[in-house]
Amino acid sequence: MQESSAREIPTELRVLFVCLGNICRSPMAEGILRDRVRRLGLHWEVDSAGTSDLRIGQPPDPRAIEEAARHGIDISGKISRLFEPADFDRFDLIIALDRSVEQTLRELAGEEQMYQDKIHLLTEYSTQYRNQDVPDPFVQGGFDVVYEMLDESIDGLIEAFEPHFIADA
Repeated sequence: MQESSAREIPTELRVLFVCLGNICRSPMAEGILRDRVRRLGLHWEVDSAGTSDLRIGQPPDPRAIEEAARHGIDISGKISRLFEPADFDRFDLIIALDRSVEQTLRELAGEEQMYQDKIHLLTEYSTQYRNQDVPDPFVQGGFDVVYEMLDESIDGLIEAFEPHFIADA
């Protein structure tokens, strides 16, 4: 019988950010978390999707790309995609950026409690913006404010889950 390895603790968390069109908020959130987990040496899979098919196959909004770049994060290669039911099985956490998206995800999850338990509002993890919707900047602008909300909320997300995962030494 083979001895158990000391590294049996999971080293990967799979996180999906979801907004409406997957061209502003969720690509910025994906970029922020990807950057953080890379710097922390965590092995987390990070992706983003949208609940609307209006922008599928498009790159992020140029204003989102610009705001992320101001913080040293490149999201220009992201191509928007539609949330699909298989994402409930593929991801451990499905993070909605506002309550409307959260409601859509809950409707898609149906009666499956395991899927319902994976859905969270990003600002649940925030201290400053606790349980607020991250506003959609596509029409109103405010990409800097949205970035700040994402950044602070993602700090809380990492604090909540990082202790459960092993980082590279």
